[in-house]
Amino acid sequence: MDYWGILRPFVVNHRATHRSPFSAKMSILGLKKKQPKTFKVKVITMDAEMEFSCEVKWKGKDLFDLVCRTIGLRETWFFGLRYTVKDTYAWLKTEKRVLDQEVPKDSPITFHFLAKFFPEKVEEELVQEITQHLFFLQVKKQILDEEIFCSPEASVLLASYAVQAKYGDYDPNFHKPGFLAQDELLPKRVLMQYQMTADMWEEKITAWYAEHRGIARDEAEMDYLKIAQDLEMYGVSYFSITQNKRDTELLLGVDAQGLHIYNPNSKLNPNKSFPWSGIRNISYSEKEFTIKPLDKKKDVFKFYSSQLRVNKLILQLCIGNHDLFMRRRKVDSIEVQQMKAQAKEEKARKKVERQILAREKQMREEAERAKEEMERRLFQLQDEARLANEALLRSEETADLLAEKAQIAEEEAKLLAHKAAEAEQERQRLEVTALKTKEEKRLMEQKMREAEQLAVKLVEQSERRSKEADHLKQDLSEAKDAERRAKQKLLEITKTTYPLIAAYSSPPPPPDGGDLSLESASVRMDFKDTDMKRLSMEIERERLEYMEKSKHLQDQLKELKSEIESLKLEEQQAGMFAHRGEARSYPDPPYVPHSNRNSAYMAQMAYFEEV
Repeated sequence: MDYWGILRPFVVNHRATHRSPFSAKMSILGLKKKQPKTFKVKVITMDAEMEFSCEVKWKGKDLFDLVCRTIGLRETWFFGLRYTVKDTYAWLKTEKRVLDQEVPKDSPITFHFLAKFFPEKVEEELVQEITQHLFFLQVKKQILDEEIFCSPEASVLLASYAVQAKYGDYDPNFHKPGFLAQDELLPKRVLMQYQMTADMWEEKITAWYAEHRGIARDEAEMDYLKIAQDLEMYGVSYFSITQNKRDTELLLGVDAQGLHIYNPNSKLNPNKSFPWSGIRNISYSEKEFTIKPLDKKKDVFKFYSSQLRVNKLILQLCIGNHDLFMRRRKVDSIEVQQMKAQAKEEKARKKVERQILAREKQMREEAERAKEEMERRLFQLQDEARLANEALLRSEETADLLAEKAQIAEEEAKLLAHKAAEAEQERQRLEVTALKTKEEKRLMEQKMREAEQLAVKLVEQSERRSKEADHLKQDLSEAKDAERRAKQKLLEITKTTYPLIAAYSSPPPPPDGGDLSLESASVRMDFKDTDMKRLSMEIERERLEYMEKSKHLQDQLKELKSEIESLKLEEQQAGMFAHRGEARSYPDPPYVPHSNRNSAYMAQMAYFEEV
């Protein structure tokens, strides 16, 4: 390439022309120490992890070829082994030993097997199915991680192709609502942009997914990549640069088309672009990069990078993308032609197999539908036969039932004639009963009138007994007053009689004095005993009179209770007769208040309670 010149910094290593005895001794000791012959490496692809034991002398190409052979990859020029170093990343160089590069010192050393360069047209350049699958997984992850900007509409469409590649054709009987709940299909920015639930997003994705029926997995992944390659940030590696020493911050983008200059806040639309076909030379000196256009009339573009490691990475990507750019515009090599032919044959074979499978599937579905139709028809005929048998049985049962009904009708006719005769007899009996009922009604009215008269008499009797009770109460109070007066009179007699007897009837004292006092005492005691006996007799007589009156009142009270109970019983019987009678109108008896009937009884009860 005449127009493509690369200037690399030249580093001179100064070596000593002689060694000291001490250094020679140390080298001898170092040779005695046993060095490990192998080291462990862990390689992480987009869908697997692998571990290898590598020899110390291996170069980057040896490890890279081992990984490609393990996964069956032949389109190796798109991929590389990436590792992390400090705050950035780097790609493993194939021409240098692995341990001589700035790889991590961990054990095992971790590398990521990723696409380093991207094709311009995925459908033409990606031949192998494994290559398409690895690109599909990487681009899908970049879209979900928002490293590649994607609109919500395109995100939903891409998600439907990803679902088709994972689950195959849509089957509503198998793919129930919620089957995408565990899958990450949309960027978080898209999910937060709209106020929609997960079920609503799944419904939108499923609507597109149902239209992809018949697309195989590799075709769905290729359709995914065809849409993704039209996105602005697809396949672009961004680096922070400054245009001059005054630190005007910019972004440098390197992709399969060329170099692009962006504002830091906009990665979609570049301010300036340099296609590979229009670049004559790229060079860098420490932190300064120079882009010389092929047209000498155009100005040379210079920019600055902050780190030497980043400058080397930019230059490495520029060289690789430019080589692929030139390679695409040449005739394919024999290896690529063989790969494309094999891939074409493989696709044709798979297409035939899919057609055969689709035809067999269609025939199977038609056979299943015919089987289902025959089973349905069989079930229908069985149902019709069952219904016919049931109808025949029902007709036979109906004939028997009609015969039984005819016989029952004859018996019912006889029974009705018998019942008509009985009804006539019952009518005559009811007429006689009606006559008896009239007589009973008359007797009942007479009894009601007698009961009314008896109730009036009882009321009068209760009032009379109430008055007698008042008189008895008055007599009792008078007896108590007489008793109290008698007691008072007795006390007065006792007080007045004793001193008079002592004054007028005391004889002259005898000579000896003892007999006189005895006689006077006996006289006083005799008088006192006589008065007490008389008073006791009067009290006893009054008590007996009181007891007789009380007994007489109790007898009257019992008699009154029995009369009231009999009156209540007659009233209840009269009510029962009234309910048992036919529904005819009778004159209401005069109402006697209950309070008047029981007032005398209540008064006497209160009196006896007080006594």
